[in-house]
Amino acid sequence: MTGQRRSSYRAGQPSVIKSVSFDAADALALARFWAAVLGSDVDEDSTAEKAFAEAAGWGGPNIWFTRVPEPKTAKNRVPFDLRAPGPMDDEVARLDRLGAAVARRYPDHAVMTDPEGNEFCVEPGPA
Repeated sequence: MTGQRRSSYRAGQPSVIKSVSFDAADALALARFWAAVLGSDVDEDSTAEKAFAEAAGWGGPNIWFTRVPEPKTAKNRVPFDLRAPGPMDDEVARLDRLGAAVARRYPDHAVMTDPEGNEFCVEPGPA
């Protein structure tokens, strides 16, 4: 079998999410925010035009941020739902210090926005 590589692909094998991409006014600033939220790092070659936040831990998707000229005009169609590592109020306070803002609070979760207005939810962690 010279010249042929054997593939480990099996029919019916599911795809995995490699990365999630965001449009941004400042790609580097938004990448730094999300890297701090998720406990990961921003790639050293990132710029305000294009930035990359590495996945926190093995197997999670990486996050790409690309500068676009137009502002955000509608709500997110695919928001993140974060699970707090402890009490939800503590995590909401930490995210607020990083630059997020509380949009709405409910008994079982909080809706927040990142520095560019992208909505995400924070749910309680383990009791």
